[in-house]
Amino acid sequence: MVSQMSRGQGHEFLNKLEAAGLNSHLCQKVIDSKNNELATKVVRLIEHGGFEASTSQKSAREIMGKNFFGTEEAIKYFGVNPSKGQLDFFAGVPFPEEVLRFVKNTHILVAVFKMSVLDIRLCVIDKGLLFFKQDWYNSMAFAKDKGEVGWQLIRKTPVAGSINRTWGWQKALLAENEETPTAQVMVYSIIGHFLANGEKLFIDVYVRTSSLDSVGNNVSVGIFDFLGLTVCSGRGEKNGCIGLASAFDTAR
Repeated sequence: MVSQMSRGQGHEFLNKLEAAGLNSHLCQKVIDSKNNELATKVVRLIEHGGFEASTSQKSAREIMGKNFFGTEEAIKYFGVNPSKGQLDFFAGVPFPEEVLRFVKNTHILVAVFKMSVLDIRLCVIDKGLLFFKQDWYNSMAFAKDKGEVGWQLIRKTPVAGSINRTWGWQKALLAENEETPTAQVMVYSIIGHFLANGEKLFIDVYVRTSSLDSVGNNVSVGIFDFLGLTVCSGRGEKNGCIGLASAFDTAR
């Protein structure tokens, strides 16, 4: 629960705004703003660490709707503190508008920052049962891997026809412009999407990722039910509960 601002905080806050150039004229503009729009924009700007979306990001958000987890969401829900270089990098969405329109209902456009599976799990520990209680992967390299910064277009469902197929068969189902994302990317996307929209993905199925455990078995994530998201691993054999994760390959 967010506490109310104290009188002392309010006084100090006003002093900061005055030092930044707030005067009676600007103050009146906020007061007179229709539907409190100006004040709402100021609060939102503060909430997102001063981040302002680029034209490219705004366009992508408009197309993708709720299937968009951008820099603003990463700051708000994962507490990331982007560097200027990262903000500049994410300012341009690498996917053409026609691609976004084609996948706007089937994929999530995600701004992925460097956060490991363990980082994400710790970050959301106070937000309810988002992770199934497990410790088998705590020492695993894949769970410590912070991944790479980048935009990802993640499929919200397993690749068509991939459930109950071997790993080799599943890979053969990928289109030329698709790739299998890592466990880090999938966990980041699944948890982030839920925090931002309340929609749970892969509720009753696992999806294999490209990550491997310590003995070379593929890592899968899924069964995101009331007990939280589960992470498991196993040999690439047929399994009626395991499909394949996929993402658009930005290099193609």
